[in-house]
Amino acid sequence: MGTSIYPDYATIFAAVCASIFTVVGVLGNAITIIALLKCPKLRSHATTAFVLSLCISDLLLCSMSLPLQAIRYTWQKWTLGEALCHVFPVILYGNVAVSLLSMLLFVWLVAFSLLIPPLLGIWGKMGLDEMTFSCTILPDEAGHSPKKVFFLVGFLIPCIVIIISYTCIYWTVRRQRLRLRSHSGLPVGGPNGHREREDSRLTTMMLTIFCCFLLCFLPLMLVNVFDNEVNYPVAHVLASIMCWASGVINPFIYAASNRNYRVAYTKLFRRLIFWSDYVSPMPSKSMAPSRISKDPSVQIQKDVSKEAKDGDNTCAIDIENKSKDTI
Repeated sequence: MGTSIYPDYATIFAAVCASIFTVVGVLGNAITIIALLKCPKLRSHATTAFVLSLCISDLLLCSMSLPLQAIRYTWQKWTLGEALCHVFPVILYGNVAVSLLSMLLFVWLVAFSLLIPPLLGIWGKMGLDEMTFSCTILPDEAGHSPKKVFFLVGFLIPCIVIIISYTCIYWTVRRQRLRLRSHSGLPVGGPNGHREREDSRLTTMMLTIFCCFLLCFLPLMLVNVFDNEVNYPVAHVLASIMCWASGVINPFIYAASNRNYRVAYTKLFRRLIFWSDYVSPMPSKSMAPSRISKDPSVQIQKDVSKEAKDGDNTCAIDIENKSKDTI
């Protein structure tokens, strides 16, 4: 292992967290994407495009960035080559920008285009920080670094805009709802009430996602900008772990705050369980009747047998009736 400014317990904890987040995040976001594509009711929501973009971003973070983080903290040095070292911060910081700006058109292009200057060495550069064994954005030969500008443009300003927008939406919707109820005199229940509750749940889900995003990413942004010399190494490790958690928690937020997502997850799991049972070479006796009833050929044979049996019974009754008439 390399010489590290981080305590051993901090690097071990970070490696374990990165490994766990990789598995949980890949599974959770992949299942959410499949559920969104399979469930027509979820596809009809206005928030589906945002959630789908966020899931893809988190899936890339968990499948591409976190495994590299686990390797980096395990060996306490960068062992994956210079080319991957240049790509690594693009994936990490690009996904941060996508998560915040995913409600804008062409956001993926804009988010990753912001990282072209340091990638080409025009303004700052991508490289390995030997002290923290981290591939990140470094100052160029003139000592210039775009980190503070990226923090301002890619994090702080979007956060302020989102907070103001959510506040305006909340107060506008609240005023309109109170005004409508006072003039119409309609009861809270019924189709309109159901629609209001559904919209309220979706708004709560989006607000929860944003608050969790702030909680996860703000510490990392602050330590990277204001503690660039890494005077508090443990704070950097903890901030990184909180950043990784952002790619894992969103599927749990969807399930906890919206019933439609819970229903979609349940249906998807049931399909997966049924499929695994159906293709199993050694079916259990308890599952055999349900499988037989779902096989069309077997069902046809049962129907034909039933019809033949009913026909025989009918013939026997006719013969018996004729015998009685003859007597």
